[in-house]
Amino acid sequence: MNEKITIREIYEKNSRDINLPNEPFMVFGRMIPTYANEKWDYATEEFAEKVPMCFPDENYRYEEMAKNSVFLGAYDNDKCIGLAILQNALFKYMYLYDLKVNQAYRRSGVALSLIQRAGEIAKNKGYRGIYTQGQDNNLGACLFYLKSGFVIGGLDTKVYQGTPQEDKKDIYFYLDLK
Repeated sequence: MNEKITIREIYEKNSRDINLPNEPFMVFGRMIPTYANEKWDYATEEFAEKVPMCFPDENYRYEEMAKNSVFLGAYDNDKCIGLAILQNALFKYMYLYDLKVNQAYRRSGVALSLIQRAGEIAKNKGYRGIYTQGQDNNLGACLFYLKSGFVIGGLDTKVYQGTPQEDKKDIYFYLDLK
């Protein structure tokens, strides 16, 4: 990661940074998880054509979310270029609610640095790890989580039923902290 990039918590004074705009990413394949003999595994399917996708921008409200969330920003000087939002959870894994990095800074270690700092926060709060989810058709994100030390811990095949995204599934990823 660029040495001038810093990871720091976002508080009310710079709360506008939690609404970092989403930027497109390429959808190029699907992760296909399997569960057998108490073990998760996966295969990948490459799509014939790559297509750009962009999630709609959120309208996060700091005042409402701050009660249950920790906001981390990745900063290039004073410009927020990455965001991780952690939320308290009922069990022993803190929830990584959102993770995003501006296009110009992707593949430079920013997301991994956000996850590492998120792990420190989760550990300090008494959690044994972090969990998150990724859509099965966002192969880049799914592979990133695995490369970053997460493991597959579950699959939700129902979450998108009755929506325009009915063909998608959510894969749950867990990172145990040491």
